[in-house]
Amino acid sequence: MKSKFVKQKIHVKVGDTVKVISGKDKGKIGKINQILAKKNTVIVEGVNFKTKHQKSRQEGEAGSIVKKEAPIHSSNVMYYSEKDDIVSRIGAKEIAEGSKTRYLVKNQEVIK
Repeated sequence: MKSKFVKQKIHVKVGDTVKVISGKDKGKIGKINQILAKKNTVIVEGVNFKTKHQKSRQEGEAGSIVKKEAPIHSSNVMYYSEKDDIVSRIGAKEIAEGSKTRYLVKNQEVIK
């Protein structure tokens, strides 16, 4: 049986600063901690917290409430340039024979 999810190329990488463009956390900015390629989702630092109630494991130990960052779909984030304070799509261009670099489409800024 085939997987329910279709793996697509994700336009951002781990460590990129992104801005959430839709959903309950719209407008928030954070760095990408992890990419879940099979589900086309990303985990962004400080965005989309979910609350989990944990039972006590041992007698006498108190239960706890843990807040954890949950994944959001990669289409709901865009690369964010802190230098120019803009969000933009990412393009790729060849700077030398055989080496490509990423750049912002809006202002042609080269990404590290």
